[in-house]
Amino acid sequence: MMIESLIKIINDNVEKKIPNKYLLNFQSYLEENGILTNPLNIISINIMAIFVTILISILISLILNVNLIISLLIAIITPPVFLILYFVLMSEKRKEEIEKSTPDFLRQMSSILKTGMSFESALVEFTNYGSTPLHTEIRRAILEVKMGKDFNTSLMNISERLKSKDLKRTFKIIIEGRKSGGGLSDIVDSVAEDLRMINELKKERKTAVMMSVTFLIISAVVATPFTLGMVGVYSSFLTSLGKETELVKTAIISAGAYIVIHSTLVGFIIGAILYGDFKKGLKYSLPLVLVSYGIFYMVSTFGVIFLGIRF
Repeated sequence: MMIESLIKIINDNVEKKIPNKYLLNFQSYLEENGILTNPLNIISINIMAIFVTILISILISLILNVNLIISLLIAIITPPVFLILYFVLMSEKRKEEIEKSTPDFLRQMSSILKTGMSFESALVEFTNYGSTPLHTEIRRAILEVKMGKDFNTSLMNISERLKSKDLKRTFKIIIEGRKSGGGLSDIVDSVAEDLRMINELKKERKTAVMMSVTFLIISAVVATPFTLGMVGVYSSFLTSLGKETELVKTAIISAGAYIVIHSTLVGFIIGAILYGDFKKGLKYSLPLVLVSYGIFYMVSTFGVIFLGIRF
């Protein structure tokens, strides 16, 4: 009850500070990704999470003598990063689920079309049975048509919202088939079979490259952080001898920067390997950076304790 009241208070303050158009855009983005919740609640929970992580980081800094500035920076950026990552993963998961179910959808449409129904009526019939993300998108397209939007435009909007090249190609073929007046059920059947084969090829490609992806992940979160983390151990050794120099300090900063750059690039490479698109690697880059830098920081800061080295 207290948490709900706190969220409401934060909601009221956030609503006053953020322009309404940004909140509407955020809400539209959430709806497009199947997240039906108040955007203010998400923002408020994120603010509360930042506050909690800041308190935890301060306690860790006091107890373990960790650099307070770095701890605070990590505490501030971690909740938003995980929120963004969650949205990206939800969006990708929803898109993949729709693309996987599209061949079955098209086969059902073909069966309905063979009974003599029009394509529009077949879509309405399809939406009466099921509650998958694809059903939701089709219902939205039908609603847009009832509100006066062109049918073909509403259909193409589905692929635009999902940013799916496969769906865009599928709906284009269907639209051209309707214009030509040919046997639409046969066209839909052919497209369904093509999509099924494409999905199988994607699955096989992912399986074939998993060894390479695993190697890249191990390199990013294990090998590189531990190796460069030993720079911190060496720095502690020099400090104990009274020989710490600016070069040593610079080496630690450079090692941390390299960890961030390396993990980011590894994420983009994984995206290119799995999906053929560097941009999709962003969902891998964010967690890789956090995990790898966290390991690097722990090794460089507490490596002396873990290894039981005494200077």
